[in-house]
Amino acid sequence: MFHLGFEPEILSDDQIATLERLRIQASTDILTMTTLANSGHPGGSMSTLPALLLMYANCRVDPAAPHDPMRDRIIVSHGHISPGTYSALSAFGFCDRDEAIIQFRRFGSHFSGHVEISVPGVEWNTGNLGQGLSVGVGAALAGRLTNAEPGKDLREQSHPSAFKALVLMGDGEQQKGQISEARRLAVKYGCTNLVAYVDANHLQIGGDTSDIMPQNISAGWASDGWDVIECDGHDWQELYSALRMAYNNGSGRPVVIVARTVMGKGVDFMEDLAKYHGQAVPRDKIAGAIAQLGGQDRVDELEARRNALPKGELGHDFFEVPPPSIKVGSPRIYEAGTVTDCRSGYGNAMQELAELNNVDGVKIAAFDADLEGSVKLGGFHKTSPAGFIQGGIQEHNSATASGRLSKEGFVTFFSTFGVFGVTETFNQQRLNGFNRANLKLVCTHCGTDVGEDGPTHQVIDYVGLLRSTFDWNVFVPADANQCDRMIRLVAGRPGNDFVGMGRSKMPVIEKADGSLFYDGTVGFTPGRADVLRDGDDGAILACGPMVGPAVAAHDLIFEETGKRVRVVNMASLRPYDADAIHAAAKTGYVLTAEDHHPDTGLGGLVALEIADAGMATKLERAGVNQWPMSGKPNDIFAAFRLDAEGLAGRAIAALG
Repeated sequence: MFHLGFEPEILSDDQIATLERLRIQASTDILTMTTLANSGHPGGSMSTLPALLLMYANCRVDPAAPHDPMRDRIIVSHGHISPGTYSALSAFGFCDRDEAIIQFRRFGSHFSGHVEISVPGVEWNTGNLGQGLSVGVGAALAGRLTNAEPGKDLREQSHPSAFKALVLMGDGEQQKGQISEARRLAVKYGCTNLVAYVDANHLQIGGDTSDIMPQNISAGWASDGWDVIECDGHDWQELYSALRMAYNNGSGRPVVIVARTVMGKGVDFMEDLAKYHGQAVPRDKIAGAIAQLGGQDRVDELEARRNALPKGELGHDFFEVPPPSIKVGSPRIYEAGTVTDCRSGYGNAMQELAELNNVDGVKIAAFDADLEGSVKLGGFHKTSPAGFIQGGIQEHNSATASGRLSKEGFVTFFSTFGVFGVTETFNQQRLNGFNRANLKLVCTHCGTDVGEDGPTHQVIDYVGLLRSTFDWNVFVPADANQCDRMIRLVAGRPGNDFVGMGRSKMPVIEKADGSLFYDGTVGFTPGRADVLRDGDDGAILACGPMVGPAVAAHDLIFEETGKRVRVVNMASLRPYDADAIHAAAKTGYVLTAEDHHPDTGLGGLVALEIADAGMATKLERAGVNQWPMSGKPNDIFAAFRLDAEGLAGRAIAALG
């Protein structure tokens, strides 16, 4: 395999000739696969291609070990240049060349329209522009944390990084604000092991970038503290020198290369035309285009092979990186009669996890968004300064960077308010799921329990948003004891887990005899509900801060009617306990209670489960069914009839 490792100071004539042969081959493949698919993005693929080829020819990557933990990470942010990426990867042996061409954009194929991690060498599923640099920051932080001293702030450490991260982007993409967020965090934490590359072909879908949205790209990067190298992206010697300088960076600041390129480079009728951003060369022009490149025309042969392929099948496996093995410790017990918040239960658990695991090195990292005190991460920060990443009021970047870090061998938490961690950053969390991350998203101040902050902060849609994906588990603790069990559980297992909680202090859940329900013998099991009070006259299914009022409502109902309703804590909303719902439905009356929109939260999932099971029961869904208002949480709960009296009144009226 052709590999240079950035060792030569300048390229030899033979090395340039080899690179040029690879460019012609890969450009031909780009045109062939997009024309056969009659779709795709050839123009930007051809302008970015020299950078791709030089990176794979020089970086520490090996097609025989594409997931080597010590490899350099090459991240393609403008994922629509998948034809260029697949062509470059096949040129260096990461995947089969013909398979990439004939399978491109076919249903069931790994070679999707935007790059996907099922193809060896692809680091992240991208295409939603602006997120790739955050992915690179997450990878670069992993390289820094690998050899870090846990008791010292990462900003104060100058040890060598374990590997480098290189991120390729388009120039139109620079209009995205998340890129600025990522640039600042990279500088803050000394990510000199991060190299950014901007393919400045000056075109995007709608035309010239200077017309669509004028900006000074180089000045923007420089203003955030990056060193900027400008070069000709089609001059092998100049581009190699720029990449070599950036890769061997000794300036103390991360480096970006802004390369002047030509869309559709090498084919005269494609060059500098915006339409070839996302349009394939017509079938009747492909032979002429390949001839101009000097490539081998195999279109007829490959078209016949593509047409002969069997129908694709739904779904394919993605490579998954498990988190490290850690010590989760023993449950912390908040005794009966204790009044405290779930946030404190989270913070105490995180401090203990740091004390147990971040001893000889960093195993657990926690991202914050300028809310350290509110989300109770102060103890973790004090215990393990290197593992604490303060991302500032830049939630989009933190969501993506933390997601990537969670795939780099670190248990990674990201904490902020629910409205910022889910609603504002939903697309970032959606892609964390699609990329099979292992992120632990712990959000406080969920629901109307944020109270006086008002409707802009009273997030009542987080359950529905996360349940609309296929990769997020959703847990809502009833008290600090259950929160403690949840945090320890999610810390020690793979996958994307969300734990959501309110702000207020509340009594811990007790049994009818006044003893503690969630004592040291009762753990948390995803998909299992807990029956807190038994009864056959009806059932209240509750979650989060509504569990306490539901238990109190049970007593009020019995005092007034003599009837006993079952109270079930539905803390696991994905997966959920279908058997518990069926058992509740058999009582003839089910009341769901949640500090959330009842159509998209617990009420919605219970309604769907009962309907899918073909069961007949009376169902009432109590929740936040209109925009709430600023006020004390208890006043808000009472207004929505979510307090104990309101829930009891609903049940008494329904039971007659």
